Amino acid sequence: MVNGRKAGDDGVTRQGADGHGRHETVEERADRLWGELLQELRVAQTGVQILFGFLLTVVFQSRFTELSDADRAIYTVTVMLGAGAVGALIGPVSFHRLLTGRRLKPQMVVWASRLTVVGLVLLFCTMASALLLILRLAVGHTLALWLVGVMVVWFVLCWVVFPELARHAVRSDLADK
Repeated sequence: MVNGRKAGDDGVTRQGADGHGRHETVEERADRLWGELLQELRVAQTGVQILFGFLLTVVFQSRFTELSDADRAIYTVTVMLGAGAVGALIGPVSFHRLLTGRRLKPQMVVWASRLTVVGLVLLFCTMASALLLILRLAVGHTLALWLVGVMVVWFVLCWVVFPELARHAVRSDLADK
């Protein structure tokens, strides 16, 4: 079994019992998945790098010295989360560079995909933490917590719930046929 698909002795993934799927070799599947992952990473890397760059400039602003200890702690956590997200989302580049030519692409895709998920979780935490810091300064602590809570729910809906609903709908459609 290769990433949830049955592989024959000849290394070709077969269509499932439902008649759906692709007829591709393990290497072709890895190439396709790697290309899809790169497209996803281009979007995530750009956003996290811009956010991280912005966060790095905050400490050099004159008002930074006026932040409370709590706000400085939130800032520190936010920067560390952002750095972690940058590292995780750029990590697949290192995987590719260090493993290219070693006939490990199927394994590389799995590990790079896992690292991307870690990066997205860290990006989620960075966004929530950055929103908390900014909104605490803009509207006060209590309202900031509520607003961040609303955005956290929105992120979870967009990044987890809606994709799961779509996957469930497709499974239901396939089961009905």
